[in-house]
Amino acid sequence: MKIDINKVSHEGVLLSEEIMPQELDLDTEIVKFCSPIKVQGQAYKITNAVVVSLSLNALLATNCCRCLEDLKIDFNKNIQLNYPVEKNEFIIDLNPDLRQELILDSPLKPLCKPDCKGLCAHCGADLNKEKCRCV
Repeated sequence: MKIDINKVSHEGVLLSEEIMPQELDLDTEIVKFCSPIKVQGQAYKITNAVVVSLSLNALLATNCCRCLEDLKIDFNKNIQLNYPVEKNEFIIDLNPDLRQELILDSPLKPLCKPDCKGLCAHCGADLNKEKCRCV
């Protein structure tokens, strides 16, 4: 997502775009983005800076780190980014900062529910659904 600095006024400009996860190289072994990232917000100028306020929304696919159950997670995040205006710069590329924000807030150890009991270390039974067979 790129912003033309010359089109940003003090009143602001509305931003809306859908970015494919592949454009930002977001998928990892743990988390896969299974929908485009919806980016909406506003950019406005303050003296020698452009302030960008955004709302990021996407759907993530992953597995519970305890019981390995498939999960879909709604990802929602509001961010504010500030960019100094340089005389020779006319375009602001938001993609590196969007990528960083999305990666930093992606779950590292996702859980299907806070009290997930996980799998038995000996027999592999899902303790959320059945009792351990090795007791």
